[in-house]
Amino acid sequence: MIIAVMLTTGRTVAAEQQVLGTIDSAGTRSITVRAEQDAGITSDVLDRISHIDGIEWSGAFSSAIDATNTLIPDGTRVPARYVYGTHFDRLGVPRESPVPGALAFASPVALEQLGMLDPSGSITLTTGVSYGIAGELTVPDFLTELQPLMLIPQPDVAGTEPVNVIIVIAESPELVAPVSDAVLSVLAPTDPTKVTVQTSRALAELRALIQGQLGSYSRGLVLALMALTGALVAILLYGLVMMRRKDYGRRRALGATRGLIITLLVTQTGILALTGIALGTGTSLLILAAGRAPLPGVAFTAALAILALTTALIAALLPALVASRREPIRELRVP
Repeated sequence: MIIAVMLTTGRTVAAEQQVLGTIDSAGTRSITVRAEQDAGITSDVLDRISHIDGIEWSGAFSSAIDATNTLIPDGTRVPARYVYGTHFDRLGVPRESPVPGALAFASPVALEQLGMLDPSGSITLTTGVSYGIAGELTVPDFLTELQPLMLIPQPDVAGTEPVNVIIVIAESPELVAPVSDAVLSVLAPTDPTKVTVQTSRALAELRALIQGQLGSYSRGLVLALMALTGALVAILLYGLVMMRRKDYGRRRALGATRGLIITLLVTQTGILALTGIALGTGTSLLILAAGRAPLPGVAFTAALAILALTTALIAALLPALVASRREPIRELRVP
């Protein structure tokens, strides 16, 4: 039974976990707000967004400003952006900066276009301001559309700096829609027609659909197999009790209580069930691994083992009760 469930439902659950893991990445939980330069949205919007529940991370970005390698003034121009917010460490920016607000960080693509082999040197913006390159960025999925990416973190802001892009990451796909509505309500642009919002709401709905369909199929199959297993255990154990009814009668005649006989049968069933669960789980995992199929998680495997053991013990109760009620006089009577 364990092998059957692991090779059917277990494979389905593992595939479901892989699909949902892909959907649950930060890129599919992102809410991107784009505002034109004169839309009237400033960096103080992050203060209002911080009061919204269900947000994992948020950041605001200025419009792109062309920058070049200071040593190559006529070199390739790469867009640089000021970034406002907190927790820049998830982008590869150290929590503690030796010169807050005066250092830039670039992605590998940006460094290559700047002609820098290593994340060191300096850049000069078209505004004439220069910044030192202090490190390499780890570009998450939700920022790939801004590549080549070069950011200048600004931890201390006045709240009046205009922002061009706001990215909010919801804690879960289910929260994308409500968080998106909440973010829109606190933007306070001077011209709402110059603000656009892009969300992954469709992916969140797809996730719920996949989880619901696969989950209902998996639950139904497991319940059917468990019911069949319980019935088989009860039938086999009842047959065993009938075959050994004189043995149980002798035990009763020698002073064994009904509770002792029930405990004996249930314990024997539990030991056999645990042995079968261990062998079945190991065998099924080997089969799945040999076939390069996705493996179910520890939580599913443990839950299945507990459910199988519980089913076997419950199925053993009725035959155990029958065995405990065998009358010694009737079973030991010689015709």
